[in-house]
Amino acid sequence: MDRATLYGVQVCGPGGHAPGRTYAERVIRPLRDVPARPDLLLPALAAALSGTGPAVAPGSAEGTVGDDVAVVVRTSGSTGEPRDVLLSATALRASASATHDRLAGPGHWLLALPTDHVAGVQVLVRSVLAGTTPTTTSSPFRAAAFVAAVDAMPTDGPRYTSLVPTQLVRLLDDAAATTGLRSFDAVLLGGAAAAPDLLARARAAGVAVVTTYGMTETCGGCVYDGRPLAGVSVRLDDDGRILLSGPVLADGYLGRPDLDAEAFVQVDGVRHLRTSDLGAWSDGSLVVLGRADDVLVTGGVKVAPARVEAVVASLPGVAEACVVGVPDDEWGQAVVAVVVARTGARPPTLQEVRAAVSEHLGATHAPRHLVVTDSLPVRGPGKIDRRAATLLATRQLERNAT
Repeated sequence: MDRATLYGVQVCGPGGHAPGRTYAERVIRPLRDVPARPDLLLPALAAALSGTGPAVAPGSAEGTVGDDVAVVVRTSGSTGEPRDVLLSATALRASASATHDRLAGPGHWLLALPTDHVAGVQVLVRSVLAGTTPTTTSSPFRAAAFVAAVDAMPTDGPRYTSLVPTQLVRLLDDAAATTGLRSFDAVLLGGAAAAPDLLARARAAGVAVVTTYGMTETCGGCVYDGRPLAGVSVRLDDDGRILLSGPVLADGYLGRPDLDAEAFVQVDGVRHLRTSDLGAWSDGSLVVLGRADDVLVTGGVKVAPARVEAVVASLPGVAEACVVGVPDDEWGQAVVAVVVARTGARPPTLQEVRAAVSEHLGATHAPRHLVVTDSLPVRGPGKIDRRAATLLATRQLERNAT
């Protein structure tokens, strides 16, 4: 199907945030579902970015989209039902260019993330725009395969990769993989909050970790190490919610103008994405405090899980931590720490967890229960599935009570 023009149908402008033109006045392009395989997706993505081919939707939808839309990426569903996000070639190029400007310039990328999510798509986009071919590692993710992929990468220029915290934990537990990590000019780390102890451990090992914050609606990470990329602006509303603006914003959601109006808002005449996250400023850098709807209320006190997780994850023997709330007759919600122990290490006791959290945040934030598990449930490219973690904790506590 070639690009076409439909007639007599009124459409919204980008993101549904302003009255648009009729399709009689606007060229549209076909949207093609391409399997989320790098060898198939890479050439289709290159054609979409250049305007010589249809827009692509890795393992997602088909239909038609606006002329500048290059990719439709489905969200992981961590904020509710998955949504198909319209990413324009203009926004993707702005994001990739700003990333390379912040780092050491265009280079060679190692793809270690799934390409049906924005972080994996962006590795391909950056490679296309850099004129390089990404090196891929096999799935499921294993340290040995990562090492082999690192060894196969070109050495004539900057080298980068993008990981989620769970992957970084596994690689730091492997000596050869840690050596491989040191060979990168930057290791982007996003998709989920990274514990301060994990970052300290990586940097102590000589790994050039760069933390990223963003979402599908911002073409992936748009705030690196707490500082916005070029062209991106960050502000906090009166409730502390993070609002993002700039050329990296998505056009909106496929077929959901109602969601467009909810997510994309005008502030001082500028279009912003109203995120679901709470933030604060610290020495001029953005600190993400976690999702607004993740805040727990225990005994009338609001507890931000991310702050408690940071303390718990810093304890000896803890590889990963997630803090959730379970129903409690006395407290309304009881704070529960769900932890994964480091390989060969003893996890902390509940008393040790409570003492550490009480010291740093106060006794009202201290978990009342501790659940130790082999792994945390995740969704998408490595985001912790808090609903599943809450269910896991509830079931474990019920078993302990019988």
